[in-house]
Amino acid sequence: MEFTFTLKYRLPDINGDAGSLEQQLADAGCDDALLGIGRPGRLALEFFRQSATAQEAVLSALADVRKAAPGAELIEVSPDLVGLTDVADLLGMSRQNMRKLLLAHPQTFPAPVHEGSASIWHLADILSWLQARGSHKVSGELLELAAAALKVNVAKEQERLLQHPG
Repeated sequence: MEFTFTLKYRLPDINGDAGSLEQQLADAGCDDALLGIGRPGRLALEFFRQSATAQEAVLSALADVRKAAPGAELIEVSPDLVGLTDVADLLGMSRQNMRKLLLAHPQTFPAPVHEGSASIWHLADILSWLQARGSHKVSGELLELAAAALKVNVAKEQERLLQHPG
């Protein structure tokens, strides 16, 4: 199967230009990714990776980037952290319908990671909830990918907490 996901990185001070970084990434196996350098010191790679599982696709992409840019610091794997509009877009529905689901099921709708004027959820939590309800068609591949992204992001944060206790 082909999985589409994005890896976002903070880059160390790298001598050379974007072209040489792009070549290093391609040489390391990232030739199935679109490279984006929107801000200095940042890198986003949108992968279109063939693999048996989403977890395998994400982990192999992470390993390939590590080979090409060992000093790059992973910021986020997506799709994971989302707002209601993001979920609605992924599922081909309106934001208003997503909000109606949230308001109609306050006891069972997944709790957000951050609650506020712009609340944020883990995509895997919402997709699992929707799938369990059976009311919306949720792609098994998207749910698998969202779960893989969640695992990597949570593991990254756990590692960060262990490095900076207190």
